[in-house]
Amino acid sequence: MKITIERGALLKSLNHVQSVVERRNTIPILSNVLLRAGQGQLSLTATDLDIEVVEATTADISQDGGTTASAHTLYDIVRKLPDGAQVEITNGDDGKLSLQAGRSQFALQALPQEDFPAMSAGDLPHRFEMPAEALARLIDKTRFAISTEETRYYLNGIYLHMVEDGAPMLRAVATDGHRLAQADFPLPEGAAGMPGVIVPRKTVLELQKLVEDEEGIVRVGVSDTKIRFEFGGVVLTSKLIDGTFPDYTRVIPEGNDKDMEVDGKKFAEAVDRVSTISTERSRAVKLNMDEGRLVLTVTNPDSGSATEELGVAYSSDPIEIGFNARYLLDIAGQLDGDKAIFSLADSGSPTLIRDVDDESALYVLMPMRV
Repeated sequence: MKITIERGALLKSLNHVQSVVERRNTIPILSNVLLRAGQGQLSLTATDLDIEVVEATTADISQDGGTTASAHTLYDIVRKLPDGAQVEITNGDDGKLSLQAGRSQFALQALPQEDFPAMSAGDLPHRFEMPAEALARLIDKTRFAISTEETRYYLNGIYLHMVEDGAPMLRAVATDGHRLAQADFPLPEGAAGMPGVIVPRKTVLELQKLVEDEEGIVRVGVSDTKIRFEFGGVVLTSKLIDGTFPDYTRVIPEGNDKDMEVDGKKFAEAVDRVSTISTERSRAVKLNMDEGRLVLTVTNPDSGSATEELGVAYSSDPIEIGFNARYLLDIAGQLDGDKAIFSLADSGSPTLIRDVDDESALYVLMPMRV
């Protein structure tokens, strides 16, 4: 193999694939990235056996071929090369990958490409397309609520499924038992009949990095065990979580009749300010709602107390309720519109939070004792 490629193009592709590679690996080949050159393109592949990312980029190919080398080492080398440098990569019979750019030369230990594990997606019977922007939104609106608790492994991802909510929708849901996030997108053509699938947390985070700057269309393929996303020269294939997502609709309250309308940005800033006093152990913020006003209070026996008052639209009976400050901030960060509506029942029941300007997303937050 002998290729020449511009440093920026190589760095972008390496950046996309190397983040899948775990820092510590008991299987040496899994620390490597597979490089394949042919037909005017350099293809880079990385996997951890659960996720595989393949990205192809244009390169000047003098000789077809392939090899594997340490993903993180190769990425660090290319990252430190000067902007605009032309990078020449070759692999010889000595089992090493040679990289040259200007006066810099590197020789990296390589492993044969034949040893690199291939991740077959198998048959993906359900295929559809959706805008990258819409996929990014579904992820952004829900990923913060993914559980990190390994015992309830079926909550360690986003539940992607089809619902009939007036019109057919593709819905993303995540919950960790303390809060729930739900976002909808009109069901794309071809997605009807797809199984409900749980996309793992690591896949969600990798996908988010890949689609955040993408403006085109994402092609999605789904089976009972795998999911594949294809866009802009990138193919991400992932195993799905083998489990049953709980019936989340049971925790979405329906009888909450006390509505408070508040400026989302001002609310987030106020929570952020008063929570400065809180500790990691006790992150409770108390909300007192009365006619036309909201008072936020944090009391910390070790460092003091903080209060802030906001003008709100509220005309129900006075209510006092406590929430985890970090959870409140996570949800407040998702409110794009000027106004948010908090629908409450009492101090011990879950609260429903919606963005006035966005009917397609909702959040549920469990209260805490304060």
